Amino acid sequence: MHLLVVEDDERLARVLKRLLEEDRHVVDVAHDGETGLAIAEEATGIDVVILDIGLPDLSGIEVAKRLRRKKSELAILMLTARDTVGDRVTGLDSGADDYLVKPFAFEELAARLRALSRRSTGGPRRAAPVLAVGPIRLDETARRVTAAGRDVDLSPREFSLLECLLRHPGQTLTRDQLLDQAWPFSVAVTPNAVDAYIHYLRTKLGDVGHRIETVRGVGYRLADA
Repeated sequence: MHLLVVEDDERLARVLKRLLEEDRHVVDVAHDGETGLAIAEEATGIDVVILDIGLPDLSGIEVAKRLRRKKSELAILMLTARDTVGDRVTGLDSGADDYLVKPFAFEELAARLRALSRRSTGGPRRAAPVLAVGPIRLDETARRVTAAGRDVDLSPREFSLLECLLRHPGQTLTRDQLLDQAWPFSVAVTPNAVDAYIHYLRTKLGDVGHRIETVRGVGYRLADA
């Protein structure tokens, strides 16, 4: 799944990102409510927002209310250090689908995410997670990529890298940003690895591989036109 973690405790956010990526999720992180709200509203394909209540600007309750008004299909898992019945009711009434009290075991978080995934696929909650820019299409569920209608066989790392580019069409991404999103936290790699895998991607995409553009001295972007 594609997850957004909105957590102002930067250490906890780093740990969650690492563990969730090791659990084969794509993870974005925000450290305040305004940033989290902007990412959730603008990004495509986010399945679940893991949302802390105690944020430094907008509260998680307010973020959940605004998200629910604009994106009714988005699943929200609320995190909080408060464990009273009133707090849980407030969180759920604000639009959260589930509620987890800190401190928690990662195994419980993972189980609740699986439950949210089953719940969302049990009915017409959201469309299939297909990313498409021009002639390039990526189906997250089927793990299938096509370029101009032709099937493209990608390694897991190439798939993750292309997925990252497709989620940010027209946006220049630095090598470090691509490393953070396409490689597990625990894997020691250098920015040169991004260059190598971009080369592999361009080659496998064939005639449309040129759409992955080099931004000299910065990184890469996927042309959206």
